[in-house]
Amino acid sequence: MRVGTDIGGTFTDYVSMDEDGKIVITKSSTTPKELTEGVHNCFLKAGKTDMKDVEQMLHGSTTAINTIIQRVGARTALITTRGFRDSYEIGRGTRYDSWNLFFHRAVPLVPREHRLEVSERLNARGEILVPLAEDELVGLIEFIKEEQFEAVALCFLHSYVNPVHEQRAAEILRRELPDVFVSVSSELIRKMREYERTSTTVLNAYIGPVVNAYVNRLEKRMRDGGSKGSLLVMQSNGGAMSVDVAAQQPVQTTESGTACGVIGARYLAEILQLPEVVAFDMGGTTAKTSLIRNYLVPVTQDALYIGGLHEGQPLMGSVVDIFEIGAGGGSIAWRDEFGSLNVGPRSAGADPGPACYGLGNTEPTVTDANLALGRLNGKNFLGGQMGLSEDIAREAVKTRVADKFGLDVDKAADAILQIVTNSMSLAVRRISVEKGVDPRDCAIVAFGGAGPLHACAVAKNLNIPKVVIPQMPGNFSAVGMLVADLRHDYLRSFLTNVKKADIAHMIQCFHEFEEQGTATLLSEGAHKDTIKHALSLDMRYVGQNHVLSAPLTFEELEAGNIEAVVMRYHDIHKTVYGHSALGEQVEVVNLKIISTGWPQKERPVIFKPLAKHSGTPTVGERMVYWPDAGWQKSKIYQREELGAGFALKGPAIVEEYASTTAVFPGCSLTIDKIGNMIMEVV
Repeated sequence: MRVGTDIGGTFTDYVSMDEDGKIVITKSSTTPKELTEGVHNCFLKAGKTDMKDVEQMLHGSTTAINTIIQRVGARTALITTRGFRDSYEIGRGTRYDSWNLFFHRAVPLVPREHRLEVSERLNARGEILVPLAEDELVGLIEFIKEEQFEAVALCFLHSYVNPVHEQRAAEILRRELPDVFVSVSSELIRKMREYERTSTTVLNAYIGPVVNAYVNRLEKRMRDGGSKGSLLVMQSNGGAMSVDVAAQQPVQTTESGTACGVIGARYLAEILQLPEVVAFDMGGTTAKTSLIRNYLVPVTQDALYIGGLHEGQPLMGSVVDIFEIGAGGGSIAWRDEFGSLNVGPRSAGADPGPACYGLGNTEPTVTDANLALGRLNGKNFLGGQMGLSEDIAREAVKTRVADKFGLDVDKAADAILQIVTNSMSLAVRRISVEKGVDPRDCAIVAFGGAGPLHACAVAKNLNIPKVVIPQMPGNFSAVGMLVADLRHDYLRSFLTNVKKADIAHMIQCFHEFEEQGTATLLSEGAHKDTIKHALSLDMRYVGQNHVLSAPLTFEELEAGNIEAVVMRYHDIHKTVYGHSALGEQVEVVNLKIISTGWPQKERPVIFKPLAKHSGTPTVGERMVYWPDAGWQKSKIYQREELGAGFALKGPAIVEEYASTTAVFPGCSLTIDKIGNMIMEVV
């Protein structure tokens, strides 16, 4: 069987699919002290005391990004070109929060005394000006041994053009320091922008020993459990890679679990023929949104600032374009110094969790507010595996919110949910309205443990007419892993005016990428007939700073038809920005190729036809508090009893394992032929 496991801040999700297409899902509390224990618990809940049937496990986790945010990575040294060790700390002159009197620049992960220099120099064309001083490097190696560094980041000036000095230095370092993790910029990303490239190389070194140790423990659990299958690690671009590649490039896993839900949403959008979709993922710690247009997952090459735009560490690479906020089921409601009610970003996490878990937390969370208003069933949480206390939830809301604001408990709980709804609505606007897309023309695909519970409220807030709740919404990110490609992105800066472009050199670079991608995919078990390579040029008008990607083919390049790509760029610019400049000169900035493959020749079908609805489902009732309507008697359905074609009208609650869907008064819901719940929002 193939298994997808996704470790989140609050829960660890599990989905398995055997050779007959049978799917099993489970969910277990995340175990922060030893993350692999949560994965093991999921297997036990699935009835698997061993892992001998696992042919392939796809895995995503927050290990990499948490290591960076919490600053608990390896003791790292940086080796760079003489005279440039402070570039990493100087960074950019941009001050994003210009009115903040308490603004602080990003604190480097490598302090100045650990940033080492060696004599060598290339010019911007990659020509050698100063040869690599290998004798100086030998002296630095002795210092690294004495100081007991666990990792070394290697980043020379202009090495993205010509990596010869970096390659030689890396060879010496790896030979002399076999137990030290060596991160090399030209092996990660051959792209200009010195500060961001250096930061990315440092991040890779900083998390390398931590991520490798964690992945090795997970792989050992597989082997100890009897599995001889492969472990694949999810990347920030939504694709999977082998453990061997992940061991060298752990920085590619920073957004691994987050991206997989978007991959699943794109898969579903294709099936349902929905060209514009907002992927809405709300879990226990965060809410995440992403815009899928024309069935394409949005992947950005812009620097991702881990820890926030103002004070974070920039990371260059291919990352699914996701906007994330601290608004999840475990987000804590609190009163600030100005007397205003806030929700998040601080979270109760998995331990102790929301107050209603009864594990010692007394601060109210979004989950507590939902339970207090009847939208959650405390006796049927996680299929009854976990009990929630409504009394504790209401007491937390009363003492920490209601009493402080002079409200009754119902109004206070409703206020918590309205605030979190507004925050998530702003997140959806960020990825739609701010990019020129009217959210009213989109559909929401809602998933995550809390996504279906809040999707209707967000849709009403933004006048979005349709919400899709897929099967297995609480485990949907793990489902996305089962449909994710093996994928590797290759990029190289190639700055030139299109009229002066050396097309022969372009073709040579793309063929090198193609050969590298094919070899890597085959080594990871991709079937040769499924391997594909998508070429593109990052382009811009002369004088611009940001780029847009325009696809092209080998046939166009070999025919010298560069003008076709330029016209394609003009069209893309008009789509994104509302205008184009046909008379302006265009330049190429980067060459890019995306290599994908699949382990089997045929892809599995995840969502199979659902039996037509027959009979009468068991319908319960309970009082539920709805905005503007107050307490109303609402019907309660079990999703497992609802077949294709079944329809209901709100107010109603649909419960299932790992998730709950709220159908607001006036809204309606139907089950389509493959089991999705399609909600019409008014």
